[in-house]
Amino acid sequence: MLRRFIPLLLALLFAALPAAAQDAPRPITYDDVNEVAARMYCPECENVPLDKCFTPVCIQWKQDIADQLAAGATEETVIAGFVARFGDQVVGVPQDPLLRNLALVVPVVLLLACAVFGVYVVYQKRRPAVVADIDIPVTDERADRRYLARLEKDMDEG
Repeated sequence: MLRRFIPLLLALLFAALPAAAQDAPRPITYDDVNEVAARMYCPECENVPLDKCFTPVCIQWKQDIADQLAAGATEETVIAGFVARFGDQVVGVPQDPLLRNLALVVPVVLLLACAVFGVYVVYQKRRPAVVADIDIPVTDERADRRYLARLEKDMDEG
């Protein structure tokens, strides 16, 4: 009776092997590492993505990323680990939601304020100047003649 079930058990065992093979970890490729590294920045070079940098520190970080991915870590956990060890400058954007929102909102607010100020200045420049009514005192004609005479005398002496 057991002999009848042996082929059935072997068939079930061979059917389960492809499913088990699919669960086996796949090898980590250079592209897998660069996919994570593209979201991070070099700690030594300024504004250089980690996937484009080949300094010794970056090579070491890429190896660390490969090791973590091979151990089964996800991209997010790898990046979170680097942020925990080295700070927000690793990803270039603050991880704290308040700081991230400030970093995104403050430049927009400043740009809008500058635009409003610029429009105000242009509006003020284009507005016609209002001439105020100023009372100009009437001068004495004799005083004007005396002034001109003195001016001519000073010029002749000089």
